[in-house]
Amino acid sequence: MIEVRGVTKRYGPTVALDDVSFRLDRGEILGFLGPNGAGKSTAMKIITTFLAPDAGSVEVDGIDVLERPLEVRSRIGYLPETNPLYVDMLVYEYLEFVGRARGLSGSRLKSRLDWVVDACGLGSVYGKHVHQLSKGFKQRTGLGQALIHDPDILILDEPTSGLDPLQIIGIRELIQGLASTKTIIFSTHILQEVRPVTDRVVIINDGRLVADGHITKLEQDAMERNRIYVSVHAAADDVAPVLSGVSGVATAELLGEHDGVARFEVRTGFDQDVRVPLGAAIHGRGWDLVELHESRFSLEDTFIALTRKTSGGTGVHHG
Repeated sequence: MIEVRGVTKRYGPTVALDDVSFRLDRGEILGFLGPNGAGKSTAMKIITTFLAPDAGSVEVDGIDVLERPLEVRSRIGYLPETNPLYVDMLVYEYLEFVGRARGLSGSRLKSRLDWVVDACGLGSVYGKHVHQLSKGFKQRTGLGQALIHDPDILILDEPTSGLDPLQIIGIRELIQGLASTKTIIFSTHILQEVRPVTDRVVIINDGRLVADGHITKLEQDAMERNRIYVSVHAAADDVAPVLSGVSGVATAELLGEHDGVARFEVRTGFDQDVRVPLGAAIHGRGWDLVELHESRFSLEDTFIALTRKTSGGTGVHHG
């Protein structure tokens, strides 16, 4: 559905994208992650034909974006980072205007307007001027213009930027509701926005591809080992060799001692669960076990680890 191959884009001496490649199949949802200024918006503008790459190619539904840009645009609904609203129009006037610009008329236009108003929750503001809307309703109106022509592909650039928590939940639920019928790319630097919507992400940093794959696999690749926190009511010097001696334990790092309790971070392979043998080793010494639990790495941990690893180096690509 979308094929990005070796895309490079420069703004003078600044390299916004450096040999970026990834593929998105029909019906898939992709979280496009990166810090501010990483190149996410540039990539989306190239996919949607607003910018031309300096090198590489992009195909949308088998169509080259440079050779037949109008056909590409007809297949895409695009919500750019700067919402493309005409603030002097009423909401219904704006959506009707965009629909007609997209070639809709008559009963088809009316049915799409009705659907967009319902799907985007715009009924309460349908007759208001766009400039009167809250940030959340402006985002919903912008999403409505991207959906008015019922595109197969949605490109959403920071769709929750600047919204409050309740507004973010509303936009997220709307994206989830579209997931069954659309191919979607949405960019964000707010990592908690990704996991509820999709488990596949592409991460770029400094214009380079950092990672491409399912979140769980990327977490394991980035963090390399799992972690377990263990607190024991005993002297740290006595506990450390016991923990390190358990089969499957790679390292046991002392985090601190307080009131006779030593706390460790134990690192293991992701395919090994050593909690039972750890507990058995501690009880076998007659010590009181205060804490023993696995702490999963968050997407934030993964993101930080991957971007740090690749800053100034080559990116890694996991299919």
